[in-house]
Amino acid sequence: MKTKSVMGLCAVLAMAAVCAAASGSWLTHVPEVDRVRVNPYAGNDDAVVAGGKLFREHCASCHGNDAAGLGKRPSLRSTRVQGAKDGEIFWLLKNGNLAKGMPTWAALPEPMRWQIVAYVKSLRNDGKGEAAKSNGGTK
Repeated sequence: MKTKSVMGLCAVLAMAAVCAAASGSWLTHVPEVDRVRVNPYAGNDDAVVAGGKLFREHCASCHGNDAAGLGKRPSLRSTRVQGAKDGEIFWLLKNGNLAKGMPTWAALPEPMRWQIVAYVKSLRNDGKGEAAKSNGGTK
């Protein structure tokens, strides 16, 4: 009985985490000094390609190969993510948000994390995230 209660609580917390991630509340935790950081690779096509490769290796298992999200994992094509500043996304990669299921990628060298940011910011908000969510994360 206790196991079922714990599992139920975990499910509720996971749902709350997804809602918070979708709302962008994670942005409130980013210190201003990090928020205003500028990606040294912004607009660099080679960095976008390298970031795409890193994304597929480290991020696609949760966010999907097309970054539209899988299951309850958020789309990185969403207006919220695409509207976030580069420094905010970089901060999240560095610090993670384990309570919401986002691991820290601090072990990746800083240039690699900036390449992932360049890749994520190169994506368009083309509605794929919303479509993927409506059909369970599949295409």
